[in-house]
Amino acid sequence: MGRFLRRAHGALMPASGPARVSRARRARLSAGIAIAGSVAILGAALSAAGPASAAQLSARPASTHASFRQIILPDLLIVAPKGLTAAQIARLRAIHGVQDMITFDGAQIMAAGRPVSVIGVNPATFRSWVPLRTASDQAFWTALAAGDFVAASGAGRTLKLQPGSSYRLSGASSQVVKFGMAAKLDLAGVDLLVNPAESAKLGLVRQVAGLISAPGVSAAVLTRKVSAILGPGGRIEQLSGELPVSRISAGTEPTSYIQLFRASAARYCPGLSWTVLAAIGQIESADGTNVGPSSAGALGPMQFLPGTWAIWGIDAFGQTGTPDVLNPYDAVPAAARLLCADGGAAGGTSLYHAIFDYNHADWYVNEVLALAAEYAADYR
Repeated sequence: MGRFLRRAHGALMPASGPARVSRARRARLSAGIAIAGSVAILGAALSAAGPASAAQLSARPASTHASFRQIILPDLLIVAPKGLTAAQIARLRAIHGVQDMITFDGAQIMAAGRPVSVIGVNPATFRSWVPLRTASDQAFWTALAAGDFVAASGAGRTLKLQPGSSYRLSGASSQVVKFGMAAKLDLAGVDLLVNPAESAKLGLVRQVAGLISAPGVSAAVLTRKVSAILGPGGRIEQLSGELPVSRISAGTEPTSYIQLFRASAARYCPGLSWTVLAAIGQIESADGTNVGPSSAGALGPMQFLPGTWAIWGIDAFGQTGTPDVLNPYDAVPAAARLLCADGGAAGGTSLYHAIFDYNHADWYVNEVLALAAEYAADYR
């Protein structure tokens, strides 16, 4: 586990014996965007942040049974070491093209002698920013809303947390809190989640970070505008996928993953919605963030098995030489060709079966189609 927010002294220790509870079934494949590298910028940004003031500790109510409605794809992670002001938040939301924004509390506490990152979030709103399977896990969010703390799956294993057991969380103050469950969050550097009431009790820094979604706005423009509002102390991590442009002539071929998905569908599978490629690219590798190999040996931004790549791999968009499974300009068109050969361009049941052939699981097909619908709504 990496460093995240300002450090607070204390430890996470069991306060009572184990009381096991059943866990909801959870898939391990993400539909969100991995926040790679966020640990470093968050840790550096908040190293100088002091303890939260009394004004910062006012609790916000946590919804207990809010319905999950959508997945939001973040473009930027932002950090303000002393917390975002109301004026800054208003200006950030007013940036042209910003469709969604969320802010949350955070701090670094000690767990089993090592620092772990804790963020305080409203379950009703934060769940839209995590992988679809986790967002849909009502038991996870009910536990968080009820006052339990929950964990990223990796942190749960590392700390050997037992569902139903209570642990001492020590931040600016010390609290004994029951552990609910763990799930995949795809937020690198975030170990634990608490709700707003527990965040206030622990003294986490109020509204210290946020996520911004601005579909269709160039990363450079968005970053420049956000940076001007945050000022010199703010930190920004770009989350949306950008393609390497050195291999092709800028302005003549796609220079972002969204452009590549659009162009690949149009050129290599007319009739297939580009949003299906976009959803598969997000789920399989978070747009090239994790290119494998997977446990099954799959590689690249679209996660092809070697045998499948040998059949469907292609040089595309001006690429030459042997098709490269790690090169998105080859991999995304190859995925379009594979889906097309399976009937994906016909839509309906044929599309369902084509996606099923890509990864043999009904939940995977549903996840792809749900995320594709989000892309269609955001990139009209």
